[in-house]
Amino acid sequence: MLQPLNSIAWVFALSLGLVGAAFMIDGGSQPLHAETGGETYVGSATCMGCHATEANAWRTSQHARAMQEANDTTVLGDFNDAFAEHYGSKARFFRKDGRFVVETDSKDGKTAAFTVKYTFGLEPLQQYLVEFPDGRLQALPFAWDTRKAAEGGQRWFHLYPDTPMPHTDPLHWTGLFQNWNYMCAECHSTNVKKGYDSEKNTFHTTFSEISLGCESCHGPASGHLAWANGGQPAGVAHSGFASVVTPRAPITWFPDPKTGSPANTVPQAHGGEVEMCARCHARRGQFSDAWRPGRPLADTHLPTFLTADLFEADGQMRDEVYNYASFLQSKMYAKGVVCTDCHDPHSGKLKAAGAEVCSQCHRLEKFATIVHTGHAAGPSAPDCISCHMPDRTYMVVDKRHDHSFRIPRPDLSVTLNTPNACNDCHTDKTAAWSSSAVERWHGPTRKGFQTYAEAFHAARQNRPEARELLLKVAQDGAAPAIARGTALIELNGRPSAEVDSVIATSLSDPDPMVRIAALRGVVSLPPDQRGRRVSPLLSDPVQGVRIAAALALAGVPATAIPPESRAAFERAAEEYVASERFNADRPESRNNLAGFFARQGKTAEAEAEYLAAIKLAPASVPARVNLADLYRTQGRDAQAEQLLRSAISVAPEAAAPRHALGLTLVRLKRYPEALEQLRRAAELEANNARYAYVYAVALQSAGQPDEARRILEQALGARPDNAEILAALMQDSLRQRDIAMALGYAERLRILTPDDLNLSRLIGQLKQAPKP
Repeated sequence: MLQPLNSIAWVFALSLGLVGAAFMIDGGSQPLHAETGGETYVGSATCMGCHATEANAWRTSQHARAMQEANDTTVLGDFNDAFAEHYGSKARFFRKDGRFVVETDSKDGKTAAFTVKYTFGLEPLQQYLVEFPDGRLQALPFAWDTRKAAEGGQRWFHLYPDTPMPHTDPLHWTGLFQNWNYMCAECHSTNVKKGYDSEKNTFHTTFSEISLGCESCHGPASGHLAWANGGQPAGVAHSGFASVVTPRAPITWFPDPKTGSPANTVPQAHGGEVEMCARCHARRGQFSDAWRPGRPLADTHLPTFLTADLFEADGQMRDEVYNYASFLQSKMYAKGVVCTDCHDPHSGKLKAAGAEVCSQCHRLEKFATIVHTGHAAGPSAPDCISCHMPDRTYMVVDKRHDHSFRIPRPDLSVTLNTPNACNDCHTDKTAAWSSSAVERWHGPTRKGFQTYAEAFHAARQNRPEARELLLKVAQDGAAPAIARGTALIELNGRPSAEVDSVIATSLSDPDPMVRIAALRGVVSLPPDQRGRRVSPLLSDPVQGVRIAAALALAGVPATAIPPESRAAFERAAEEYVASERFNADRPESRNNLAGFFARQGKTAEAEAEYLAAIKLAPASVPARVNLADLYRTQGRDAQAEQLLRSAISVAPEAAAPRHALGLTLVRLKRYPEALEQLRRAAELEANNARYAYVYAVALQSAGQPDEARRILEQALGARPDNAEILAALMQDSLRQRDIAMALGYAERLRILTPDDLNLSRLIGQLKQAPKP
């Protein structure tokens, strides 16, 4: 199943692939030796003469069949007039004139026949791609389960088995989220160039090799080939490659006899092996196709943080996040372990069978014992993988192991409702039962490298103590950088002098993802202060940081940027625009670019981008709401109203356009209509404190103070850490002369805004006020 933004990479279990051929998806062709920036891709077939051992391993790999032309050899599914059905949507799989054909519903909801052009993946499932006249490749919604029949395989199944998927749904197979050109091409083929034409809204996507070949990881090899054939001096750098992965410092993983684990540690390098693999084995967004070995991943891609939609509060994978973000959280990564310590780099297979791979570095006599596991030896006893790498099943049949290598924490399941490996097996027991068992075996003190669960849980539950807990994570030098960056993002909207200080310090963190996270926290600063803080990062060595800096300064007047940094801002701004233009086929990128232009005062350019986003996705709500806000700034409220009503017509259950329409109607002095729209928005998105606050203010203005108070109290129950709601309730209590109630709200508010001197003075006055 193709994944939404920041999940573009998908590498299936694959093997044996085509090499030595170049392709365009629109049926054209190009020379094999694809030129790119003066370097040339020569194809995996060229590498095999000198690297037979590696080539033979690669032929058996998951990568070598990442994508294949559909033929009798490559297609594994049953196309002998087979049928499948999903919530009334039917599919027929058959052969016609030597082609593989699927008859199913099209983008208009009508049944049509589609020819399969490519296969996608191999184990435990295989998907199929259909090419459309505009150059798009789309993934069909039914996949073939390639497992053995005894394991439940050898069947057609729908990738969204529990969800109806009509042709009007954004996730329908003909839509944006199932598009190969954007969602998955980079990680299934070599040297992919998307080739999107924004004027014609067409693709001319090319690749030099249909599968993932040698140069997917090593980069274009023409220089290396010349070096190998004697065309360059023997001492040439990198054996002729333009760049190579940043090497890890030499290390021996010899276990300490006392602990049973290695004691050595080496630092990870940006642009090293793990980041090379993460280019595809990560939930991330791509903003450039200029990646080369040795470049930091954040130069061309933006990996995800530990957000609530993707990860549990303790960092365990929730949605499909592949392996990178999980591995970054591990103690193994912190000590310098890389992917190829466990996996053969060319076959992709483990270097030893199952949990035996762990014994390369960890003494089995120390860990494969009842003292450590609490389980007697035997065929049903858990091993390292089952306890420290619990799996989750995605795409219906595909099990994925969590690579954070964490110590099972059923005690956190009790307090935070996070999953744990113990209850993955002991499904008939409670988390408390598992927690007691672990305590009997290992004592009352819980250990573990990941120590941020309570902070992220508090943030997600909107608890007042979240800020202090997040600050500890953000300042913990031993915490994984991805956790520190996530803590910085969660601190947005929780202001204090200490938060400001931590964000300022984090702008110079060695990890680029922490710097990017810190840049998201400066937008509330006054322009002059923001200009001074952010300007140094406009020349950061990592492009992802530079474009984040440009975005942070987009709304800052040029006079607020130090004179010596203004040229750097223009360069970084150009990079930001180019990064969004790279994904001009996506409405969210056009929307982002429009917002950037709008903050710079380039209203015509902004309007054009918003309209382009709406054209790409007619049901897009964000672009309509943002364009309406642009019209507001130009005094075009009548057009804004029309636009927002169109947004409501395409998405009647969306709260944002109703909230914006309510505000528009207030400006148009149509108060009863405005109040109704604000009410509906607050109901549709009950956890949105801002919607509740605005609705309550409108009720107060309409002479309904009791109802306004009820709405505010209800909102505070959902968001007890919201300063705006607390301040409104405090003011309401003061108007009622309820000193005790006002003092209670004020003291809660001070926890959230400890640096507000006026609030401190008010609390002092309230405490001295005579009691009724």
